[in-house]
Order: sequence, then structure tokens, then C-alpha cells
Amino acid sequence: MLSWPPTVRIFLCSDAADMRKGFDSLAHLVESTLALDPLSGHLFVFRSRRGDRIKILYWDKDGYAMWYKRLEKGSFRFPAAPATAETTGVEIKAADLMMLLDGIDLDSARRQPRYSRETAEKPR
Repeated sequence: MLSWPPTVRIFLCSDAADMRKGFDSLAHLVESTLALDPLSGHLFVFRSRRGDRIKILYWDKDGYAMWYKRLEKGSFRFPAAPATAETTGVEIKAADLMMLLDGIDLDSARRQPRYSRETAEKPR
């Protein structure tokens, strides 16, 4: 079971990444493709071209850490980035990452509407 503090945000890179890339090359992709700071302590998730491999990069106080998974059968399905977005990244929740790692296609998952403070109208 993977768990992170609630302050950690998770970003998926929608473009395929070369799985031969190491810490520094993936950190550069975070800066150039996602336009984010790789030292922020957030998780950055990359997918191979075939979709059978995934790497997660994060900064852990004093250095980079990477988690790598290869599937023997099947592929990881990343949600598509919005067409209007300036970057090729998508932010997801920790529960979404767990579903993605379990093989659930997030585009086909149906969620019930929930309260969100950003979209709630202010009382008058």
C-alpha cells in the first residue's frame, strides 16, 4: 500500500516517456513538459509508449526517489489531457493513482457529484 501526506499532489504526464530515462532526465521532463518544479515534493507519473511500464518520480527531502513498475500483461490507461491545457499533464488524486495502478481506466470510471469548495456559490 502506498500512502502520502494529503499535501502531495500527483501529476500524470500524458505524453509517452522513454523508460530508459533516469532521475535527472525525468526531472527535466517535469520542467519542460509539465512546467512544474520537480523539487516540489509532488509525484510525477510517466508512462511508456506501449503503456506497459510506469515510473513515478518524486523529491524526498534530500534526493530523488523513483518507483518503477512493468506489467507482464495489459497496459496502464492514462486520462487524456484537456485540449485547452497549455501543458500535457493531468492532476489526479491519490485514489485515482491507486485505481490506475490496479488497471482501472480513469476515463471510463464514473464518479458521483461531490461538494467542492471552489465551485460552491457564496451565500448572500
